Amino acid sequence: MSLSKELMGKLSELQDRHRELEESLADPAVLADNETYQKIAKEHADLSQLVATFGEYSRLNDDLADNRELLDDPDSELAELAAAEVEAAEARLPELEERLRQLLLPKDPNDDKNVILEIRAGTGGEEAALFAADLLRMYLRFAEANNFKVEIMNSHETDGGGFKEVIANIEGKGAYSQLKFESGVHRVQRVPVTESQGRIHTSAVTVAVLPEAEDVELDIKPEDLRIDVFRASGPGGQHVNKTESAVRITHLPSGLVVSCQDEKSQHKNKAKAMKVLRARLFDQMKAEQHAKEAAERRSQVGSGDRSERIRTYNFPQGRVSDHRINLTLYKLESILQGDLGELIPPLAAHFQAEALKAQES
Repeated sequence: MSLSKELMGKLSELQDRHRELEESLADPAVLADNETYQKIAKEHADLSQLVATFGEYSRLNDDLADNRELLDDPDSELAELAAAEVEAAEARLPELEERLRQLLLPKDPNDDKNVILEIRAGTGGEEAALFAADLLRMYLRFAEANNFKVEIMNSHETDGGGFKEVIANIEGKGAYSQLKFESGVHRVQRVPVTESQGRIHTSAVTVAVLPEAEDVELDIKPEDLRIDVFRASGPGGQHVNKTESAVRITHLPSGLVVSCQDEKSQHKNKAKAMKVLRARLFDQMKAEQHAKEAAERRSQVGSGDRSERIRTYNFPQGRVSDHRINLTLYKLESILQGDLGELIPPLAAHFQAEALKAQES
């Protein structure tokens, strides 16, 4: 299927824009203004791959037209050579068309951002809390393999070594693009250690992956915040320190509440809580924006509805199934060790394909 007239027009406009930006980068006035230069350089770099691919596509189309004219040439050797060139071009063009469609898709502006990862035990009591710890370990190992830096922001450990809730900050270029498809309900099926009859129990853990919001993106007014301090406590409610270092921040307009108690310093706990609050508010703002733009479009994972079950980890069968793309892998152990290489790329490809369909419709 060749590119539509609308897409060709858009590509020509972007080619012209790329040329304008190239000229601007040589302008002494732009070179003297670092902020403007950086902005123009970024837009130019973002368009470069698209323009290069479109250039190849246009040249190939021109060559194809020329070679088709030579197919009936009296010189049989020349006609044969032209036929080979036509065949090669016709095989290459669909690949370039598909690549151009992909490059025309709007880039997620959050892809390069750091991540606030929130893991919470759901149904299943202690077994869910233990699986929350398993998922935390999985993401920590994935982060380590990708050279991402991880900092635990807040955690509520259970007596059995699991987590009721754990919040982590994952820093690294492309962290959000790698982890954004993990948001949703993760279900585990296994025989708990405490189960004497050998029965399989089903438990659930919710995961939220939020892009870290920068200060410039959100205007949080001091008067909209209520900040409470209290003593941090550990498993079973025992006090882990005797000073009021733990911090709870309530954002009054939205009702969002964030607590942090992992640091001994009240100042550090407050800074961490503000980082989490900004990410949650940014996520809420993003969700509202998506809902207004297109309620019917389901290109976002689970449409932002974290009640949707996305994946099942079945221990007796050593199986992991991602329900969004009907993918089943019998590699449970390696996946829980952080090897998500066979899960993340197919998910990214699936949602990109959905976005392409929406673009063509």
